[in-house]
Formats: sequence, structure tokens, C-alpha cells
Amino acid sequence: MKIHSFNVQPNLPDNIKFLEELASNMWFTWNWPAIMLFMQIDPKLWNDSNRNPKWMLGCVPQKRLEELSNDSTFVEQLNKVKEIYYNYKNNPQTWYKQNKQEQGNMLTAYFSMEYGIGEGLPIYSGGLGMLAGDHIKSASDLGLPIIGVGLFYKKGYGQQLLNREGWQNEEYPDNDWAHMAVERVLDQNGNEIIVEIPLGFNENVKACVWRVNVGRTDLYLLDTNLQENTPAQRLITEKLYGGDRENRIRQEIVLGIGGVKALSAMGLTPSVYHINEGHSAFLLLQRIIDIMGQRNMTFAQAREIVWASSVFTTHTPVIAGNEHFDPALVRKYMEYYAQQMGISWNDFLALGKEKENSATFCMTILALRLTAYANGVAKLHGKVSREMWNNLWPSLPINEVPIGSITNGIHSASWISHEINDLFRKYLLNGNQTQEFDPSDKPMWDKVNEIPDEELWAIHGQRKAKLINMARTRIKRQLQRQGFDIMTINKASRVLKPDVLTIGFARRFATYKRATLLFKDLDRLDKIINNPLRPVQFVFAGKAHPADTAGKEFIKTIYNLTQNDTRFKNKIVFLEDYNMNIARYMVQGVDVWLNNPIRPMEASGTSGMKAALNGALMLSILDGWWDEVGPCDFGWSIGGAEKYSSEAERDAVEAESLYNLLEQEISPAYYAKNDKGFSPSWLALMKKSIQEIAPFFNTNRMVKEYYEKFYVGANNFGQILNEGETAVQVAAWRKKIAENWFRVSVTNITPSFDKAILMGDKLTFRARVFLGALAPEDIQVELYLGTRGALGGIEKEDAVDMHVVGNEGDAYIYEVQISPINSGRQDYALRILPACDKIPNVLMPFFIRWEE
Repeated sequence: MKIHSFNVQPNLPDNIKFLEELASNMWFTWNWPAIMLFMQIDPKLWNDSNRNPKWMLGCVPQKRLEELSNDSTFVEQLNKVKEIYYNYKNNPQTWYKQNKQEQGNMLTAYFSMEYGIGEGLPIYSGGLGMLAGDHIKSASDLGLPIIGVGLFYKKGYGQQLLNREGWQNEEYPDNDWAHMAVERVLDQNGNEIIVEIPLGFNENVKACVWRVNVGRTDLYLLDTNLQENTPAQRLITEKLYGGDRENRIRQEIVLGIGGVKALSAMGLTPSVYHINEGHSAFLLLQRIIDIMGQRNMTFAQAREIVWASSVFTTHTPVIAGNEHFDPALVRKYMEYYAQQMGISWNDFLALGKEKENSATFCMTILALRLTAYANGVAKLHGKVSREMWNNLWPSLPINEVPIGSITNGIHSASWISHEINDLFRKYLLNGNQTQEFDPSDKPMWDKVNEIPDEELWAIHGQRKAKLINMARTRIKRQLQRQGFDIMTINKASRVLKPDVLTIGFARRFATYKRATLLFKDLDRLDKIINNPLRPVQFVFAGKAHPADTAGKEFIKTIYNLTQNDTRFKNKIVFLEDYNMNIARYMVQGVDVWLNNPIRPMEASGTSGMKAALNGALMLSILDGWWDEVGPCDFGWSIGGAEKYSSEAERDAVEAESLYNLLEQEISPAYYAKNDKGFSPSWLALMKKSIQEIAPFFNTNRMVKEYYEKFYVGANNFGQILNEGETAVQVAAWRKKIAENWFRVSVTNITPSFDKAILMGDKLTFRARVFLGALAPEDIQVELYLGTRGALGGIEKEDAVDMHVVGNEGDAYIYEVQISPINSGRQDYALRILPACDKIPNVLMPFFIRWEE
């Protein structure tokens, strides 16, 4: 049977027709007046649609639309939202326009496997997607020229369904593009843009492109679910992280290589490419191939341009968590691209191998080798990443490995409750309810102290009540689906209490996040939860990866405790199918946010930032972003940075720390209530936490950092290397370095210091340097000054450039004068690095020569 389709659009009266445009731009997801408009149309439909206004408008009866068009109050509210929307879209004074630093016209293409923009666009699974969505939203708010690139999934990520025993199962409902805020991208002739992507030598897959409007910017999604493709090819974009390893590499080829092809087909020419995690790293290869063809360049020459204009963000602090593929599988799909680049298969494999004998091809290593700018997502994660990948830079001290850090943030407007937002606007913005404000404006947050305690506590109480009502509703629905009797279902109305200290834990149920640490000593937990004077209750939520049996066991353990242990029933709840909506209720309603991963395995984490913005206090391991805050006097840190002799010792010590904090500090502070029903000391902690956390841990600050630290340099160096013969010259310089480096050496000829050295004395250091066929302008000689560390190397305080002052036969003499600024023993070493002012850094490919 051949089935044909057509799409029926709602017929909105002219004076409310703006609703269609509003529903088609994800701007509404972070603007409460816009959300309120849609809720007024039909509150039940709004919730049933998963807060997808385009779907909802298609279900509203024509009679209701006519009623709304004749409702003067509704039309007035709509026109106010319309004015705010167009003022936002057309604002001539965005942060970017006032702070533009780069040369020429920058456009950054941001690639990610998932995006958490809103519940009505379910193409996300967890923290990576939330971060990507918030990155795009803040780029829009700042007016930064960024476009997103991802995949459009037919089924997205699995919905979580728990059976009566608490075991997680998954369902994958289809995404209905006709009722989502997406549109097919057309060319100038009105034809749908289709790109063709080679999957090895003998297979091509076609992908269409969808556009999602996100405020001032756009997100482009590739989709292989086309009739022209084979059934196997249509499955490539069926599920986020779905299928086997072969489907995963096919997905990543479509995302990376297909993404570059799609941008080209749309006439977009980014000057900077940002790879968010290694999934899209194949885009670097397509860029090289394109430049080779356009500029008639060699692989080495084109690589210089791509390397200098590419940014890579890694999110995974364990080797196994990074994307690895079997070399045979890589060869099946990528030898075609190796031939396109004119390099041997062994040379291609080397791009993704840490060492020559490495057993797998790693996408993180591919990205690190072919991008000049790399970062972890917190200061601690940057340090961990430098230690993880230092083998790519042998002989380079770990602290100089070129992987920096830009700490993650949150898109504040997307995660703040509208009640708290109104309160902040009242006291921080003098009552202005429409003004755009930058959450990274630190002086603004100092006014938090002006908020009366009674008002802040009342608003917090409203949000806690909404969290509890949501929990009760969802648990009833869950019990009903599981087939429980009506009496059991009705008892769900008694779960949680609004006057009890409420602690939230919600995240992906990977085992390293230790969701079960709280339950290590059930008798101790019983005393904490059922303390007659200071009771405590917990709300849990989160999904395990469909293939993560251990994570599912964690969920089952907690769920069974909530159902079968009378000590904890109604006082600990587990909310099924964690998503953006549940996340908002939780971060906006809990008193304390709990986070207890195994340090340092949490790259950053952002859920605690969302809770803190809404007034919740942190209770966390010193990991990820919290390592940059705690220990502090406005939150609680579980344990410290110590190392343990075993996993059992670590869990025992940190569980004990968790219990002690709950019993001895957190509960007493919360319940030190006055005659007005709140604890003044707790409110002081809430205000201090907001003041310290909100202005820094947001994506406005984060995106500004990416722009200033990475995008400007990537744009500018990309332009330099694209001009004339610069890339050819740099590639020739690199070849010259590689061919002559074995001849390079340095010897210390500094005279011994015979007399006592006093602070302020000038000391002269000298070096004899042999360069072979290289010239002094090809290299830099450095005095590496500091003190010898425990492992024998020098812990650098400074690397000082030495300058050529003469010759001795075939050798060059280098010299530098310095005045010591510290007393005590000083150590130094001499080293040589390549030097070139036309590239961002000289550390990839890597050459270094220390004095033997």
C-alpha cells in the first residue's frame, strides 16, 4: 500500500497570527511572558504537548482561536510579547556588536551530537546536550555569530519506563516534524537541500537539512530518514546514541562530514569550527579535503588552515569514556577519505592513535591533533585532561600541555523560575520586567542582599509546593501505568511534605556518579530522615544509558527502597523519565542539591548551578565546577581532595562525611527558624550562594570566554593562513623543522656563580645552540626557570626567551639576563622549541629539545 501525506496548518485570525512565528522560534523557551501566552490558550494541551506550542496550536479548535482573537486582554498581552520579541531580534546594541575584536567577518559553526533547547525538541539525553543548547541560547543573547550543527533524530533518546520492580525499560516514540519548531532548508530555487555523504568507497547516504530558529541564531540538523536511502541508512539518524558501533561511526560521519557539506550547500562559510566532544571530529577531514580542492593545496598545507581555525572541547575525564573505534571499522569507512587527502592508511590511523601500538582509533585524539585550541570544561577537568593526554606531547611538562579550561555554565533565563526571576528584576533591575540583562554582570548580583528575607522565602516555598505537586502527579501516573490498585495510587498524594528539608539528586545514572552513596548505612539514614525535630526528604530522578546494566541496578535499588522500606516510603521518591521539565521543577524547588561523584570523574556538571540560581544550597564532592567554589561558607563540601587506598575506603569516608554534614550542619541550619517560619541563617546562605555562583557560572560568561580566548584567535589565524601563500610557507617551515630536528641541540655555557647571589642582582645565562640547516628565526631558545619537583623535573615559574648574541663556528650563542625575584635555591634548564608567528602555537605537531 502506498501512503501519501499532507500537512494541515492551524488557521489563526490575523490579530493573533504572531503566535505561529512565536511557536516557530525556540526563543519562547526562555521567556516567561511567551510561555504564559501559550498556557492561557489551553493549560492541559500545553502540558500534553510537552510544552511544544507548534503541536498545541495544531490541536486548538478553531472556535477557541476565534475567542482568543476577540479577547482584548489576551491580544494586549500578545502584542507586548511581540514587541519584546522584535526588540530582541533587532537589537542593534548586542554585547558582540559592542565588543567585536576579530578581523573580518567571523562565523562560528558549533557541532554537537545533541542539543537541549526545549522539551518540544527531544534531541538530547543529558548534560552534553543541555550544555550545547545553553551555548547556542547565550550566543543568541550576546548576538554572537554562531550556528549550530547536529542531527535530527526520528526517535530521539529513550523515554524511561520503570516496571513494578523498578527496572528501567525504554520506549522510543517518533518525533513528529510536522508539529515541531523545525523547517526544511531550501535553496534559492525553493528546492530542498540534500547532501550526499560517502560511507567508504561503495556507499553514499543522502541527508536533508532542518533549521531550528533559536532566538537570533540557527541550529541545522541533518536527517537521513529519506525514501531515497536504504532502510539501514534511514536508521542512522533514528536514535540518539542508538545502534551498534557501526551505526555510531556512521552517525558521526553524517554529523561531521555531512555537516560540513550541508553548510557549504547552504552557502555558509564559517571561519571557526567548534567541536563539542569528539563525536563530530571527522568534520576536520572534510575541511582539509575541501581546502585541498579549492586552493590546490597538499594535505600538509590545508591541514595548517584547518588546525589553526578549529576549537575542541572535551567533556570526558576517563580514557574509556572517550569515543574509540576498532581500526578495521574505521578503515571500512575512512580509507576513502584518506585517499581523498592523499595520505597513506598508516598516516591516517596515526591521527587517531595515542601511540603507534595503540589498539583503537580515538576521536578525542583525532580532534586534539587537528585543532589548535582545546579545553576541558572546568579547571580541575583541564588539569585531568592534560594528565590524560600528555603522551601526545612527550617531554613537555604536563602543566604546559595545550589543553586549557573554560568552566561550563548555564543559560540562566532557561533555568530560573519565573517567580524568582520576577523577584530578581524587582530588586536587581529596579522593577524592569522587560529589560535584557546579562547574568555575568557581577555588580548587579550584589543587590541580592536588598531582597527581604520574607519575600525570598515565600517565593522559595511556592516553588517547593509546585515541585511536590508535580512529584505527586507523576508518581500517581506512574503507579497507574504499572497496574497498582486505586488505594495505592491515591496514597501518592501523601508523598513529601512542604515544611520538610528537601534534597534533590538528578542526573544521568552512570555508576561513577554514585547515586547510591546516600544508602550505604540505612540505619544512619533512617535516623536522619525520621528525626522528629529535623526531618529530611529526598527527590531522585535520572536515566541510565540503555546498555548500562549497573546504572539500571542503581535505579532499581533506590526505587525499591522508596516502595518497600517503610522507613523511607513517601520520604524518598524516584521520579520516572527525567527530562528538562522535571529538571526545572527540581532545581527550582529543592532546598539542597546533592552531588557525590567519584572525584575527579565529573568533568563539570551544571545541574547544581541551576539549583543555586534558584536559591538551593550545594552539598557536593569537590569535583567539576564545585572544586572551584568549595570549601566555602555558603555550601557544603563532602570530603576533600585526598586520595584513598581503596574504593571501599573512599566510599566509607565520604558517606560518613555526607551523614555528618546532614546531621550536624545542614539540618540544624535549616530548622533554626524564627517566629516568621524561616531560618535567617539559612536565608543568608541562600543569598550568599546566589551572589557568588550566579554571576560566574552562566553561559554568557562562558561563551564570552570562548569568544575571547578561542574564537577570535581561530578566526584571525585562519585568515592569516588563508591569505596568499602563508599556509604553503608554514607547511614548508614545518617540513624543514621535521627534517632537521635531529641535528638541533643546546648546551649550557653559563659561567658558575662563585659568589653569593643577592636579590636584585643581574645574572647572565648563556647557551651554545646547534641548529643544522635551521636558522635562529625558525626556533626559540628558552631558559626554563623554577625549582626541582618531587618527580625530578622543574616545576616552572617562568620560561624566559634567550636571544642570539653571536657565533662560535657552526654554533649560535644565546644569552639572557634576569634578576631573581625569589630567595632560596633556584633551578633551571635549557630547551629549544620551533618558532613561528603565523600560527596559534607550535606544540602540534610537537618538537622539543632539552639540554641532554
